Amino acid sequence: MNVARVEQIANAVLYEGYMLYPYRPSSVKNQQRWNFGVVYPQIYSQAQGGEEACSMRIECLVSGSADAILEVKVRFLHLQTRSMRVPSEIRVGSLPDGWQEAVEREVNLPESALGGLLQGTKCPFSFPSQMRVESEREAIIERRQEAIEGIVDISAEIVGEDLYKVRVLVRNVTATEAGGADRDTSLTRSLISTHVILGVRDGEFVSLLEPPEELQDVVARCQNMGAWPVLVGEPGQRNTLLASPIILYDYPQIAPESAGDLFDGTEIDEILSLRIMTLTDEEKREIRQSDDRAREILDRTEAMPVEQFMKLHGAVRGLHPLKEDAS
Repeated sequence: MNVARVEQIANAVLYEGYMLYPYRPSSVKNQQRWNFGVVYPQIYSQAQGGEEACSMRIECLVSGSADAILEVKVRFLHLQTRSMRVPSEIRVGSLPDGWQEAVEREVNLPESALGGLLQGTKCPFSFPSQMRVESEREAIIERRQEAIEGIVDISAEIVGEDLYKVRVLVRNVTATEAGGADRDTSLTRSLISTHVILGVRDGEFVSLLEPPEELQDVVARCQNMGAWPVLVGEPGQRNTLLASPIILYDYPQIAPESAGDLFDGTEIDEILSLRIMTLTDEEKREIRQSDDRAREILDRTEAMPVEQFMKLHGAVRGLHPLKEDAS
């Protein structure tokens, strides 16, 4: 796999929309989060009539022999709920915060030859519940995580000479209360910003966006639900795919001028940085007290040198000659 490039893009997908400008919990747009790549527990999905997915399905084509090696990695965010209380000797009662933070999770599956996947294989995974208590000044901060259980089904099908259709199905089989509970409760048992990274050795992936003409019918029969696989790496390389819940093109890139993540992958760093600089002292105080990642954005923007800020003011990606008038 092209580890450095694919993980740079994958991290941008992982935190897309994690927290939006003005990066304050009190902002309306930050009060209902986690809308990308959510794989809910099956019971909650059923309670919602199937409107909320409990699985993610990726299908792609690999050109190679039965000995070509497939690598699969599933990545997602596992939520933890933070609450804050003041010791009883200082103040009676508690001050519930309820802010949802996220912990990165990664499931690396065993490498498999394509020929060995014709019968399919199931790879269960799980992350246990956890609770951590920390002291900060006069407050006691509690971080709680619910358990998550899932299964990754991987299979391959011969669809042509030295051509395989690979299927990856990510399922959330976490046990929850009867009826599925509400969305916020179910999110703590969900896979968030779920995406899949696939690599192949001694073979090549086929672009689903620009397939060869002779493979267009086979590509049309690939079914992807909740994510779409694109080629990642240097243009022309075909050994790595990223199946993303956000629409991407083949060989996506992070703008080199970007100084860091703003949780928005649309290259509007300059606009967001300018807006951050206009926040009031009270708004900045709320950001710093709420979320570590949002605080990093604020600190980085305030410390940004003029030279770096000027680099955000547009860039020429390439020049192409005008076509001559045939007349």
